[in-house]
Amino acid sequence: MPYANVEPAAVGWTPAATRASQTEVRNIAILLFDGFSLLGAGIVAEVFHMANELSSAKARAECVYDVRFLSVEGGNVACSSSVRVWTDGLDARHYGGFDALFVAGGRGADDAAKDDRIVEWLRRVQSKTTVVRAISEGRKVLDAAGIGHAQDAQRYGNAMIHLVREEQQGDAGDRYESMKGALLIVKRDLGIDVSRSVAERLMPGSAAKLVSILGDSGAASAGDKIRAAARWLQDNCERPISVVDAAQVAAMSERNFLRRFKIEMGITPSDYLLQARLAVTCALLTDSELPVDKIARRSGMGNGDRLAKIFRKRLLISPTEYRTQSRREANG
Repeated sequence: MPYANVEPAAVGWTPAATRASQTEVRNIAILLFDGFSLLGAGIVAEVFHMANELSSAKARAECVYDVRFLSVEGGNVACSSSVRVWTDGLDARHYGGFDALFVAGGRGADDAAKDDRIVEWLRRVQSKTTVVRAISEGRKVLDAAGIGHAQDAQRYGNAMIHLVREEQQGDAGDRYESMKGALLIVKRDLGIDVSRSVAERLMPGSAAKLVSILGDSGAASAGDKIRAAARWLQDNCERPISVVDAAQVAAMSERNFLRRFKIEMGITPSDYLLQARLAVTCALLTDSELPVDKIARRSGMGNGDRLAKIFRKRLLISPTEYRTQSRREANG
């Protein structure tokens, strides 16, 4: 029987210490069983893997996807073409749920739907999982667990409802069908630009159709505007900019911008800007011989006194102490 050590799509990339507090980890699970379709499950994993690559190339990754293959007992699971994939077992670690859970399709779905261990586990984790989604025949497994498709429709609105209806009408091709739900999550987290890039790389001939299904009408959503403003803050943090400037970039009133930014990014615009400036400052302290006052001016912090106050408040050490410690750690 053929064997392949197929790894999940988690990226071996660790955010720098200056970025760690800003990067959220999204836990994605793909439930497999004997006789699953490798094509459908594999493309879902690849969507998140590609999104990680594109996101990590930015100055600040907004989130990173940790993708895991799961099965009842863990270990190697054979797909419908007899290729074996390594999986983690179903256990109490997962009772806290996931950001998204995909159930694989394939000819083994009928047997999986009769497996009480799978059914009970799904019932237990679904209430704490943001999105539960079937890949093709995987809907039989969800039906056996009494889990409908409304869970993701309710959370994602009309775009997801459209996708569910389309799949139920018999969408052509596991690969195309499987990409849609994963791309919708990427669009929510990272914006339409990243989801479009992922689609273009993985399925060039169908990228335009996929993006149109994801609800991009050519006008940026409020979330896309906020993320664009966040990127602008990141790219211009060394200049004497303000939150008012960022609100203008997003084409929003200052009040609405402050509210929407906190919802989308999890922190206020001023804190986001400060974190971006701190990241620049820390890099300059570690990699250059510039005096603290000049670094403060170059990083948008104003002057050395203000920088020192911020460092003591945020990092509990002075800029000079940070420089010494970071270089000591770099030299081992």
